[in-house]
Amino acid sequence: MTRKPASRRGVVWLGWKLVIAFSVSLCLLALLRIQLQYRSVATLTPPLSVAGNEIALRDYYSGDRPKVAFLFLARRDLPLDFLWDSFFKGVDQANYSVYVHSVPGFVFNEETTRSEYFYNRQLNNSIKVIWGESSMIAAERLLFASALEDLANQRFVLLSDRCAPLYDFGYIYRYIISSPRSFVDSFLHTKETRYSVNMSSVIPEEKWRKGSQWISVIRSHAEVIVNDGIVFPVFKKFCKRAPPLGSQEAWLFFRQNRRNCIPDEHYVQTLLTMRGLESEMERRTLTYTVWNVSGSKYETQTWHPVTFTFENSGPGQIKEIKKIDHVYYETESRTEWCKADSKPVPCFLFARKFTEGAAMRLVREGLIGSSKNITL
Repeated sequence: MTRKPASRRGVVWLGWKLVIAFSVSLCLLALLRIQLQYRSVATLTPPLSVAGNEIALRDYYSGDRPKVAFLFLARRDLPLDFLWDSFFKGVDQANYSVYVHSVPGFVFNEETTRSEYFYNRQLNNSIKVIWGESSMIAAERLLFASALEDLANQRFVLLSDRCAPLYDFGYIYRYIISSPRSFVDSFLHTKETRYSVNMSSVIPEEKWRKGSQWISVIRSHAEVIVNDGIVFPVFKKFCKRAPPLGSQEAWLFFRQNRRNCIPDEHYVQTLLTMRGLESEMERRTLTYTVWNVSGSKYETQTWHPVTFTFENSGPGQIKEIKKIDHVYYETESRTEWCKADSKPVPCFLFARKFTEGAAMRLVREGLIGSSKNITL
């Protein structure tokens, strides 16, 4: 019987050591990759925080009386407070909450509002808001953060100070609560060039969306908005309104190859799309707006919301709004048939912009009523 040479045994043993070392290296590499992925996810989901006020995520609400939080974004006071007073009158306050973002230091009390439902409902951490700047979405996030403090708040409706309800509280409450989805106007934006390549490291162009800022969201989506520490800074840096044409600021703005961008028309839509939440949304707004284009062919054309006055807010006009049952999005060749909890419903629960005279007509003529067309 012959024995293997020692040199051959050494080669075999060296081979085994190499195999073991290679296997250990693969294990270490896999562990390192898992750790990097964990850190990446942790970076994308910072703790709930707005303006330094950290908010802990809470357990799912198990009560039987979920609230709708009405979030008003006001310039100062609420000129239609008497209309909303009529809307809330006689309603059990266990079914809703009210929050108002106004100018810093403004207090809603007996001297500044005609409705007790707004007494002391202002945010104490409000900020100065400038239209077309990121301060607008910063104020929205403050409203959502304040409303999230109440665990019973399960739906969140963002409204302007000139918004008016088209139905009574009971119908609007059932409409919003019955749907497990958010109502967020969101569509592809291809006609105007507001997206900047400077955003591409965080926001892919195919995720860029546009829509109305007047949204209604479920609690988990409100938490996403408040929790966001990735997309908002990009908007704050790169999504800015262009200065007036002819000014030195405008010359510098366009010289730096910046794009005219209105943050509140893109932020929530883009954020929720990036988080893969489009399937959890009805991609339309609940607030009706009539848009009118202004400007000649020699001027930059801009869109402005038509104002509802006493003359054009009668029963006929309001009835026509309530009859709308679908919205068409030209950029996607998409028709959005309006549904709540998979049932056909009128598209709009609110409308803007109303003057005080128009709002007074809604109250006097009893134009804010329940829908007789559908049971929710």
